[in-house]
Amino acid sequence: MPTSIRLAPETEERISFLASTTNRTKAFYLREMIERGLDDIEDYYLAADVLERVRSGREGVSDAGEVRRELDLED
Repeated sequence: MPTSIRLAPETEERISFLASTTNRTKAFYLREMIERGLDDIEDYYLAADVLERVRSGREGVSDAGEVRRELDLED
């Protein structure tokens, strides 16, 4: 799927330099950055969303004791 993005000039220069120095395409490095960073970005933004729901009372929480009892894991 074709996608376009605007990069800061400094970022564009760094990627261009890397690509020309290593004889790879800029697209190669952009794909690498996205694929390697996507897990971290998902973790951060999805966790922030859950935190907002908890703080606003739209998401419940359980303490460790409740979870152990619910799963019948008590000693």
